[in-house]
Amino acid sequence: MKEKEYADVLNSDIQSAEGSLCGKDSVCRECESFSYPLMEQFLSLQGEGFNTGKAAYFIRLAGCNVRCDFCDVKQSWNVADRPLASVGSIVDNARKHNALNAVVTGGEPLLYDLNPLTRALKAEGICTWLETSASKPLSGIWDWICISPKTKRPPLEENMIYADELKVVISDESDFSFAELYASKTKRDCMLYLQAEWESEKKVMKSIIDYIEHHPIWRLSLQTHKYLDIR
Repeated sequence: MKEKEYADVLNSDIQSAEGSLCGKDSVCRECESFSYPLMEQFLSLQGEGFNTGKAAYFIRLAGCNVRCDFCDVKQSWNVADRPLASVGSIVDNARKHNALNAVVTGGEPLLYDLNPLTRALKAEGICTWLETSASKPLSGIWDWICISPKTKRPPLEENMIYADELKVVISDESDFSFAELYASKTKRDCMLYLQAEWESEKKVMKSIIDYIEHHPIWRLSLQTHKYLDIR
């Protein structure tokens, strides 16, 4: 979903618990000082889905309302022991790494108002990509939205139309019907991916391949960063 389209659905003065987006053309001091609980930030390659293989600066926010059993970053759940990082410091680090793309992920990043962060990133010419369960109201200005729906806390219905990419994690046969349910709620040009849960990959990969062969609107997503042993 592109910035112009978002102008119709996101008001520039969206309020959050800690601050607000000023609505000015440039990034104001209030936006730059807006802070998030940050688990980590680093430069790597996007390992999954549509943007696989592209360099990206990862911004992983702490806190999660979903807490999947198969989560591979459970250390991101806890907010209490994570430092607050200002928008200004996060964007400065992204700029120092010459980032062209930034992935905002978690945890669940939509626990927070993401307008200040995305506004500042885009002011630096950095494309903004969101990875989310979409279980909380959408905020931010995005060039690419990947929704990964979870059975424990499904996406909000109103968020589904904004998915550029739907990525469903498959750990058993029942997940295919769940994938189809949420695929039916996306826009026509949304990219659809099935991805094996890492610990169940050997068990479910053949089923995923068979399913895609018989339902070719789907594509296979591999966690290539794990095969390459990179972050």
